[in-house]
Amino acid sequence: MVRLGGFLFALLPCAGPTWAQAMHAGSAQTHSSYPSRPIRLVVPFPPGGTIDAYARVVGRQVGLQVGQSIVIDNRAGANGIVAADTVAKAAPDGYTLLNNAVSFVINASMYRKLPYDTAKDFTPITNFVRGLGYLLVVHPSVPVNSVKDLIELAKKKPGAVRFSSPGIANGQHLAVELLQLKTGTQMLHVPYKGSAPALAAVLGGEVQFAFQTPNSVIPLVTSGKLKALGFSGDKRLAAAASVPTVAEAGGPGFHYDVAWHAWFGPAGMPSPVVERLYREIRKAMQEPKLVEFFQAGGFEAQADPPAEFAKIFRADIKRYAEIVRAAKIEPE
Repeated sequence: MVRLGGFLFALLPCAGPTWAQAMHAGSAQTHSSYPSRPIRLVVPFPPGGTIDAYARVVGRQVGLQVGQSIVIDNRAGANGIVAADTVAKAAPDGYTLLNNAVSFVINASMYRKLPYDTAKDFTPITNFVRGLGYLLVVHPSVPVNSVKDLIELAKKKPGAVRFSSPGIANGQHLAVELLQLKTGTQMLHVPYKGSAPALAAVLGGEVQFAFQTPNSVIPLVTSGKLKALGFSGDKRLAAAASVPTVAEAGGPGFHYDVAWHAWFGPAGMPSPVVERLYREIRKAMQEPKLVEFFQAGGFEAQADPPAEFAKIFRADIKRYAEIVRAAKIEPE
């Protein structure tokens, strides 16, 4: 017997397995206490945009459930690459997480060299919502009243009709690229650093139109500050039932959903921590107020299990790469 720090250890052949079991038990105990301090949730765009707003809503609810603060850390820059790189290089202990949308996977095909491997350097936790589509909105001064009118205007003046998006090759940008492919038009893309400035550009008349998330523009449409010409989903949005789909309004065969908003961690996160986060997010997405909030914005609660979302995530890397190639967007 050997005494160390007040404890007795038997020097027997079984000492190795006993030590391993003890270490495993200690690790399990550590995981069971997670989270024991505030969690940093990194958001890849400035405050005020959709991704930021959704991160704050879900983060606040999850924080209440686990009894710890979810601290939002806005790391804007390089179309989300700065934020993603911050998380990829963080300790995989569950205390630094990433809240992102589908632009995250689009970047994998838009940049020749990233400081991380999108498919390998992250742990997909869950997709808390799935977006049904965007609203196509125009400044009131634009002389169009339907998607058909907008297409005709673009055909008369190739390259003169301008549209905004939160950055190069994000979902809102690719929605217009797909519209151009379907209609044979050529319009000018003006990228901004986030959803809020992209929306401000339409409101200020810097650009003629944009695809925007419904919750960010419905009040502006109601007040007459913007005109809504169409919804990009395959059916009309309940919160804006008078607005036809883009396909109905003059863009035959067009359909583009918003995909997901989701949480990720660095690669190598312990399974119990991932499972705890998933359970808490799933629970949060059952809160009636959150369900109502997201439905008003054209999103449905989702919260797929981590393994299932990981498959969706990796399949989307390939799916959006095909859209980027079809649109002939050259990687940077």
